[in-house]
Order: sequence, then structure tokens, then C-alpha cells
Amino acid sequence: MNQLSAMRMFAKVAETLSFTIAAKELRVSVAMVTRSVATLESYLNLRLLNRTTRSVSLTEAGHEYWQGCREVLRNLDTLEANVCSAAREAGGSLKVAAHESFAAAELSDLISKFRENEPRVDFELTVFASTQDLTVGSYDACFVAERRLRNSSLVCRPLIRLRDTIVASPAYLAQREAPVQPADLARHDVLTTSDPCVRSWEFGDAYGAQRVLLRPVLSSSNLLTLIRAAKAGLGIARLPTSLVAAEIQEGSLIPLLEDFELESGVRTLWMLYSGHRYMTPRVRRFIDFSVAHYRRDTPRLERLLLNPDVQSDRADTMTGRRFYGCNPH
Repeated sequence: MNQLSAMRMFAKVAETLSFTIAAKELRVSVAMVTRSVATLESYLNLRLLNRTTRSVSLTEAGHEYWQGCREVLRNLDTLEANVCSAAREAGGSLKVAAHESFAAAELSDLISKFRENEPRVDFELTVFASTQDLTVGSYDACFVAERRLRNSSLVCRPLIRLRDTIVASPAYLAQREAPVQPADLARHDVLTTSDPCVRSWEFGDAYGAQRVLLRPVLSSSNLLTLIRAAKAGLGIARLPTSLVAAEIQEGSLIPLLEDFELESGVRTLWMLYSGHRYMTPRVRRFIDFSVAHYRRDTPRLERLLLNPDVQSDRADTMTGRRFYGCNPH
């Protein structure tokens, strides 16, 4: 006997006091309803319904059993609805935008680990080279690499610090003597971003800061293009360490001037998203996962990176919806 099915049929007969109406509403035959109720009575060893040729009525035991059935079936329906809703919400797409340095170096690993727990979620990814004119509010989440955030009305969460490294290929260094101090860069071919703000690099040491005017032989807004150009021996480049870690490890790019501190050489990877009021559970899970992913290694990162007047246990919120100004590289 399918007890739940029999309980549903009995509850419908008890509600309508008619086998015919109950069968019609349940879209089954009258014979099936009659048989199920009789089987249920036999199983309980109780008469639940009084039957005559003209009417159906509940016995005292039947009325008590009906009340219990209604509660059980109501709870079951609620449980099934919640599970189905959660299953539907678990799937779907997330619209994510990411700066190319993060997209190329770490985003794939982050998404892969998230999908181990959320295999039904897929991603629509937009990769950008500059935050200029990027409408971050049109995405569920946006990863921005900035030294300082400018004009965002979205919630801003710091994730990790990104450092720059000066590199060149062995082929280039075989032709040109490696720079020993920052001033030597003035005599070298340099690869830079196409940002008009980048006309010099600044370094610091125990004796103070020094600015070196650049002589770019190639400018590009695409960091991957700069990596390929540096590996081809076209010149010396300043690139995010995380983006060239594999090249440095394999020896196709060599770090230079490591004894000198690059001014403004540290940027923060920020995660931007709309406030909680507009957030779906799927987006909330991805945000929580991303923050936890980085804070496992840097639990105090948010407090260290946020402005002193911003508490570590809440997000930093500013004004405006777009980013303006120069590319930070």
C-alpha cells in the first residue's frame, strides 16, 4: 500500500464527503479512491467513513485521523515546494566582470572551486582591461584591481593584494645589460600600458624616492599582449606578479630591481556588487564563497586594506556608479 497516496485520497473524500467528487478532483477513478480508502481502513483496523447509498460521513476516529492527515500532507507539500525552489535557485547563471589580470591568473581557479559545490551554476564572464566607462552595476559581481577605489555606489569588499613586478626575458637581457638601479631604465626599451597617465615609474629605497622617465617601445591596454611582448624580448615590462608567476617560475621572464620598492606597486582586488536588497541567494553564495576563499589565508585583510574610518566587519560604500580616470597600471 502507498500510504501517502491513500492518505491523500482519504483526506479528499473527508473534505468533499463524496467519493465521486474526490476522484474527479484527484483525476483518478472512483474505484481507485474506494479501494485506497478501504485498504487504509484495513491497515489501521478502523472504520474511518460511514457509507450509505446516499451519503458519506466521518466516524469519530475518521475525523481525528483526517485532522492528522491534513497536517502531515500540509507539511509534506511545504517541504516539497521548498526543496524544488531551492533546486531551481541552485542553478542558473552569474554575470561576472573581471579585470584581465585577475581573470587570467586566479578567476578560473575560484570559479572551479565554487562549482564543486554549485555544479548547476554557470558563468557569463566579461573581461576588461580598464575600469574606465565600465558599468559595474550591470553585473552580479565585478572584480576590480585598483590602488584606490573611485566612485562606486556598490558594496565594495577587498579580497587580496596584487603586487607589480619588473620583468624581462632572458633573450632581451642577453642583448642588453640588466638594470642595476632604477635610473638605468632610462636607457632601456620599456613596455607599458596604453594609459596616458603612465609616463614614468617611481621607486623607493632607504635614500628616498626616485622617478624614472620611460621610453616605451610598445604600449597596449591588454596585459596579455605585454606578457607576450616581454617574453619575445621586446623590452622590460611592469606586470602583476600573479599574472607572470608561471613565467617567472619557468624562467621565461626574469624579475628585475627586486631590491627597490615600486611606488604604488600594490593594488587591491575588490569585489563589487549591489546591496543585499537586490541580491539573489545564488549571488549571495558566490560572494560569501569568494570572500571566504581569500580570507582563509588573510583573515585580517579587510581591516588592513580598508580606510581607517571604515570598520572591518562591514563593507565600504561610496558614491557614483562608474569609474573614471586613468588605468592604475
